[in-house]
Amino acid sequence: MQIRHLIAVSITLALAPLVAPTFAQSYPAKAIKFVVPFPAGSATDVVGRVLAEAMGKELGQPIVVDNKSGAQGTIGANEVKGAAADGYTLLVTTSTTQAAVTSLLKKVPYDPVKDFTPIGKIATTPFVLIVNDKVPATDLKSFIAYVKANPGKVRFGQGSSGSWVSGSLFASMIQGDMQMIPYKGIPPAITDMLGGNIEVVFADLGNAQAQIKGGKVKAFGVTSTKRSGALPDLPAIAEQVPGYELVPWFALMAPANLPKDIAAKLTTTLQKVLASTDVKAKLHAGGFDIDSTDAAALARLIDSEVKRWGQLTKAAKIEAE
Repeated sequence: MQIRHLIAVSITLALAPLVAPTFAQSYPAKAIKFVVPFPAGSATDVVGRVLAEAMGKELGQPIVVDNKSGAQGTIGANEVKGAAADGYTLLVTTSTTQAAVTSLLKKVPYDPVKDFTPIGKIATTPFVLIVNDKVPATDLKSFIAYVKANPGKVRFGQGSSGSWVSGSLFASMIQGDMQMIPYKGIPPAITDMLGGNIEVVFADLGNAQAQIKGGKVKAFGVTSTKRSGALPDLPAIAEQVPGYELVPWFALMAPANLPKDIAAKLTTTLQKVLASTDVKAKLHAGGFDIDSTDAAALARLIDSEVKRWGQLTKAAKIEAE
């Protein structure tokens, strides 16, 4: 009996690698959720919805977008941190939630590196300095003069860390003084600016384009060091303010300890859809530049960006809240 038992155990062990299914082979078996930590209409939301449609088709399961905005994106990010590491809850994240918040907030409910599994970087987009059409300035140079002549009277709305640091860094570098007004997202800040409640918003290119084309605002510059191909006639702020630069990025993350085969499948799928003509066209139309990386490169980026945003917030003279 012992010999028979040993033979049976040996056969079982020998066959186990052949019959044991991997997670990736059965994944995904149900709908996936993309948590977007900013409101509908935000740049992160646009990226999330474009990817949800494309990756859902590629993976053969629907991907639902769930907007969980507030607290500089930390509410949504913290939800994903606490989710099961099974590939069914993912975070469409940004330089705000994975880097800037560590300098902007006194308490962050997660570690942007240790509490997440990187899937891949997606894209970048500059901010655009847009101004209420009643502001008596015609270009960036005259706007800078206007801010300096009216210390503390020019109000700028911030709906993300990028828009916050963009505005504060701009004021600091021109040696001016602008009053920051917080919002839950950039779209509501723009709405308030159009209503005359504030004068300025540093808005992502996608949201800014719609207002510029509609002739509802004045646009004075982009936050990238070079002009944007989408708005080639608009100068880079750096042309008037040497050294000024701030370009947010977007990425896909999962909870920590995601099985390696599922992570690899998601990274491969992400890179495949980002290389497609359809996704490229949709993101470009929204003002985004594809900037895809693998998971390892994203992990290195986040580590370096935490340090860089610390330097930026210090230069912008922002005190953590």
